[in-house]
Amino acid sequence: MRFYGREKELSELQTIREYSRTNSQFTMVTGRRRIGKTELILKSVKGSRFVYLFVSRVNQNILCRDMQEVLRMEGIDLAGDMTKVADILKAVMLFSRDENITLIMDEFQDLEKVDKAIFSEIHDVWDRYKDESRINLIVSGSVHSMMTRIFEDEKEPLFGRLTSKIVLKPLPIRVMEEVMRDHNPGYSAQDMLTFYMLTGGVPLYMKVLMDSGAYTSETMLSKVASIGSVFLVDGKDVLVSELGKEYHTYFSILQMLSSGKEKRSEMEDILGVELGVYLKRLEEEYGIIRHVSPVFSAPDGRNTRWVLKDMYLRFYFRFMLPGSSYIESGRYDLLRRTIDRDLPEYEGRILEEFFRTRISEEDDYTEVGGYWNRKGDVEIDIIVVDDLEKRVRLIEVKRNPKKMNFAALKEKAESISHNLKDYDVSFESLSLDDVRR
Repeated sequence: MRFYGREKELSELQTIREYSRTNSQFTMVTGRRRIGKTELILKSVKGSRFVYLFVSRVNQNILCRDMQEVLRMEGIDLAGDMTKVADILKAVMLFSRDENITLIMDEFQDLEKVDKAIFSEIHDVWDRYKDESRINLIVSGSVHSMMTRIFEDEKEPLFGRLTSKIVLKPLPIRVMEEVMRDHNPGYSAQDMLTFYMLTGGVPLYMKVLMDSGAYTSETMLSKVASIGSVFLVDGKDVLVSELGKEYHTYFSILQMLSSGKEKRSEMEDILGVELGVYLKRLEEEYGIIRHVSPVFSAPDGRNTRWVLKDMYLRFYFRFMLPGSSYIESGRYDLLRRTIDRDLPEYEGRILEEFFRTRISEEDDYTEVGGYWNRKGDVEIDIIVVDDLEKRVRLIEVKRNPKKMNFAALKEKAESISHNLKDYDVSFESLSLDDVRR
């Protein structure tokens, strides 16, 4: 699969590189694993002078030896054998006085596993030599909590040193549609919904499917539930290093969320654990979940629900983690049967999320969300508010368009009529048929 999207990020990185011709730049690129950080960075420096260094969790002497070998292969011969990463950075910064160069350090957060003193040493080198250098230093990392702490915690030595920060998010739906058109021009609405459900716009998952010829809903699901599939285990691989030793509790929460248990009280009743601290960390430190409130609710209202943000992780915790015994025993046929059995109900919730996401990415609005009352007996799938034009769209989502009920939607609207009195209100419906445009 070719490179898609990221026009704004590419432009920003290329602008930063131009700045570095006269003033040293220090940029952090972060985002979840598989989001395409390395590919983006390497594309942005194509045709220019750069060196790519990967940070592995080894002894610092060995890491420096490996880094020096890479530098020598790139025509930068450092004097003597260096044993500190900061000294290698210093040498490249001094080299950049005569020749502007980009230095890429991938999985930068793992330097902490090598030696906790490295960040303080890098701080010292950067402050001492940045004004006389012309280096474009780009560091990338997949562990969100660690990268945030390293650069944004005022107690950390590299706090305040960045000149730029880029946080990569999944590709938008319009790009996913472009990918589908290129690989399967006759794709169906179901094909697109499955593609969104399984990948959520994460480039690696998209590439795995497209490069294997899995262009239809059926072939995608077959690929996902087959021997050697990255989809079988990547949820655990992505999150264990992020969540640490307590990952079992976090995994239980994520499994609850993926099964539709989105209220804190529901999860606590099932798990028998006070979850306040865990939910706070998952949202604020790890960026994996978010809390959502009904449209028109007070900012400090307690009528909240929790949502797992990542589409693939939702699918993993709904089907793959519960199906671990089938995966371990090689019974992929049974795994696929459980997926097929429960998919219709699951896809209903994904369909709502698909439309909310597409509206958020493309339409004019001041707020997009849903509505539910505390009893849970009144729910409106999507509400789009435009405070500037004083318009509100109330949208019902059904997989089957024949099951739309505008009378029921208008009746639900009566429960929030006091919020709608100053708006021009319209009632709409969206179904699986509307997925493909």
